Amino acid sequence: MQRFDRYWIGIVLGLLMPALVAYAYLVQFNLLDTFLQFGLALSLSWSKLLMVSVFPDLAFIFVFYTAEMWKVSKGLLIGAFPYLIAAMVVVL
Repeated sequence: MQRFDRYWIGIVLGLLMPALVAYAYLVQFNLLDTFLQFGLALSLSWSKLLMVSVFPDLAFIFVFYTAEMWKVSKGLLIGAFPYLIAAMVVVL
């Protein structure tokens, strides 16, 4: 497993996973059209969606950290930062 312990794998997973989780959440509850039409007026909903979509990243950080894949877990954390920063900016 040490051959997969690379920063870039974690960064790619950290950037793609929240976007896929947010998309799956919106499709599951049939909110995609409504959310895209009224998204600018729902800034608080944007921040909540961003925060919810980051939770799988944090779970995978824990999994890779306990598996002693340090570089992947650090890359996941780096990949999660843009979503966390965007959620904080949207609230303000």
